[in-house]
Amino acid sequence: MAVAAHDRTERAIELFHALSDETRLEIIELLRKGERCVCELTDTLDAAQSRLSFHLRVLKDAGFEEVETLVSGMKPRVLSRSESCCA
Repeated sequence: MAVAAHDRTERAIELFHALSDETRLEIIELLRKGERCVCELTDTLDAAQSRLSFHLRVLKDAGFEEVETLVSGMKPRVLSRSESCCA
């Protein structure tokens, strides 16, 4: 019984930590409107891609699994010269 309570507490701590940051709340709000490109999020949030990746990882680790599917361009891929991630 004590282990289950501890697990729930740890889960709550993870969730509250993920939701305690203004940038992560902005990311959630932007993604509620639909899929976004990484470059669009970096521009909108005025954040470096490495910083955005950190925030996305925190959200995903806290159980917001859909974050990865709503952000296009998260997985590196080769773009042709005529293509950009925000085309």
